[in-house]
Amino acid sequence: MSRISEIMTRDVRIIAPTESLQRAAQIMDELNVGALPACEGERLAGMVTDRDIVVRAVSAGMSADSTPVSQVMSTNVQSCYEDEYVEDVMDRMRDVQIRRVPVMDRRERLVGMVSLGDIATKIRDDEEIKDTLEGISQPSQPDRSGLH
Repeated sequence: MSRISEIMTRDVRIIAPTESLQRAAQIMDELNVGALPACEGERLAGMVTDRDIVVRAVSAGMSADSTPVSQVMSTNVQSCYEDEYVEDVMDRMRDVQIRRVPVMDRRERLVGMVSLGDIATKIRDDEEIKDTLEGISQPSQPDRSGLH
């Protein structure tokens, strides 16, 4: 069984929660990624995705150049530890329907990210990958509450 440390992406670029959504989008564009960990020092404060920027900010008329990342980032972030087994993290990804997970050391410092892409390209259990992707991709119901 493989450990997350064997397949994760290291040297992950972060953004401060106080930086603007515009800066987050610029970094995402530079790196060709769709998500950034938001950190206060070494502490993971949240995650901001390109979808957060569009759905939570642009659709609400927030200004990208003056709205801080903290206004739209997710703060209840699922993370894993670098010494966890890949299969256990895949189970969590499937259960909570997420495609990427920040990786922490046991002192709670961000040390990398692991994505479904990392797993698919570095682990050769096609059936397990298929099951994980299927679980993550289950459609959710639209939010029709009008509360955003």
